Amino acid sequence: MAFAGMATVACVTTSVLIVDDDALVRAGLVMMFGGAPDIAVVGEGKDGTEVLPLVDTHAPDVVLMDIRMPGMDGLSATEVLRARPDAPEVIILTTFDADAHVLRALRAGAAGFLLKDTPPGEIVEAVRRVVQGNPVLSPGVTRRLIDRVAETGEDRRRAQARDRLDLLSDREREVAVAVGQGKSNAEIAATLYLSVPTVKTHVSSVLTKMELNNRVQIALLVHDAGLLD
Repeated sequence: MAFAGMATVACVTTSVLIVDDDALVRAGLVMMFGGAPDIAVVGEGKDGTEVLPLVDTHAPDVVLMDIRMPGMDGLSATEVLRARPDAPEVIILTTFDADAHVLRALRAGAAGFLLKDTPPGEIVEAVRRVVQGNPVLSPGVTRRLIDRVAETGEDRRRAQARDRLDLLSDREREVAVAVGQGKSNAEIAATLYLSVPTVKTHVSSVLTKMELNNRVQIALLVHDAGLLD
């Protein structure tokens, strides 16, 4: 078994940290990733307070984070972690499709969320996607999610979002709205008569100017500004 484990590590490209207070869940995830030669579980935690020390020790590419944990919950841990420079991607694990919780996680910079009954193959693929810069939630699903959430301070949030978007050029703003509409880079290029590399440049510029982590956060900002109504 030791030799088999060494062979697996040799071809690993993505490291994963699992944080969940349920030992059975952690064990199941470790076993599941054991069948993926390009992914290795480098550490396990059972509470949000353990996240930062474990990340400092193991430097994972992705953190799979439960929401409900004693001490510090997964949402608070995600906010603290993603506020750090060069933070790993975070995928929230949840038993229930809790809209408000997921929205908070996305605003904190999580790459998305998975229900714990998601088929193993899809969880593995989700990890591969986020390390490539692709959120687990499609923009379309994100819009459906946030449209169901009853939020307070909507007018103030809309004004703040529009003020932020005013920092963009007209073309960057068009690209941001297209991202919020769930369009791929190729679709945006066709709609705005741009090349795909140019669209990628504009998306990167939007992320930098808005200090965002991924396309999901662009979609949330555009939604908050009322540009998808």
